[in-house]
Amino acid sequence: MQIDPSLKIKIIKDISVSLLIYSLPVLAIYLYFKFNDGALLESHVSLPPFLKIVQPAFEHLKTWGLTAVLLGLGVIEFIFGLYDNKWTSSERKVDIVCFLAPKLLLPPIIAFFSLKILPLVVPNFENALSWVPFWGGFFLIAIADDLTQYWYHRLHHQLPFLWLFHRTHHSAPYMGMAMASRQNFIYTVLFSQIYLTATLAYFGLGLPALFVTVLKSIITLSAHSSIAWDKPFYKYKVLHPVAWVLERVISTPATHHAHHADTTGDGVGNYKGNFGNMFFIWDIIFHTGIITRQFPKTYGSKSYKQEEWYAQLLWPIFKSSKEGSPLARR
Repeated sequence: MQIDPSLKIKIIKDISVSLLIYSLPVLAIYLYFKFNDGALLESHVSLPPFLKIVQPAFEHLKTWGLTAVLLGLGVIEFIFGLYDNKWTSSERKVDIVCFLAPKLLLPPIIAFFSLKILPLVVPNFENALSWVPFWGGFFLIAIADDLTQYWYHRLHHQLPFLWLFHRTHHSAPYMGMAMASRQNFIYTVLFSQIYLTATLAYFGLGLPALFVTVLKSIITLSAHSSIAWDKPFYKYKVLHPVAWVLERVISTPATHHAHHADTTGDGVGNYKGNFGNMFFIWDIIFHTGIITRQFPKTYGSKSYKQEEWYAQLLWPIFKSSKEGSPLARR
C-alpha cells in the first residue's frame, strides 16, 4: 500500500519541527551556563532539596509500586463493572500475557544493552553528562523520550506495515488498566524509545530518567484507565481554565480514549490522531489531535478477529489461524 503523498510531505515537515524541539533543552542548558559564567551551581547527582523528600517514593514506584497501582486500579475497575462484560476469557489471556511478558523478558534485554552494548559503542561517555543540572536532565529526557515515542506511535498508525505491530494495542474492545500494557512484544523491543532513555541514563542522567519514567507511567496509566478522573474538570465552570491547560499539556482519559475509539465518524473518536503518550502538546503542535471532552461509545478495531494471544503478542513470528485476520498467513 502506497503512502499518501500529502501525508508524506506532512511527516517530513513535522520531523523538521521536531528536530528544533529536541534542541530546545540543549539550548536552555547552554544558556544557563553561559549566563552563570560557566559555573556549576548544582548537579543532578544531588537532587534539588524540595525533591529529596519524594525520592524514596519514586524509587519504590519504579520497582514494584507502579505494578501495585496498576493492579489496584484494575481491581477497582472490575468491581464497579467498568469493563462492561467485555473482558472475556480470550481477552484476559491476551492482557495477562502482554502484561507479564515485557516485565519478565524486557529487563534482561535493557540490562544487556546498558551494560554490554553501550560501553562497547561509546566507552568514553559513561557519566559524561553528570554535570547537567537536574532540571536540565529532566526536560532533556522528558522531551527526547516522549517526542520520540510520539513519533514511533504516530508512524505505526500511518504506515500500513508498522500498523500490524501496533494493532494488538487497539484490539481491546474496552479501556482500562488491564489493556494498558497490551502490545506486540516485538513492537515494544524493536521500536521503543527505551534505548534512548537507557543511553541518556548511561551518560549520567540516571536520577532525571527515574523521575521522568515514573511521572510518565502515572500519566499514561491514568489516561488508559476507565476511571474518568478528568470529568470534574469539565463539569464545574470554575475548573474550566485548569481543564483547558491540562488537556493540552498531558494525555487525559478523554483525549486518549478518543484515540482508542473504533470509529472517527461520531465526532469523538480519533484513532488517526491523539498520539501523545505523556504529553498531548505534541498533537497540538503537529495538528494531529482533537479535544471534545467526550468519551467514545465503543472501542477497539473493526478488523479485530479475536486472534490468539500468541499471534497478538509475537506476530509475525506466529501467525493467526483466524480467517480474514490481517495477522493470518497470506
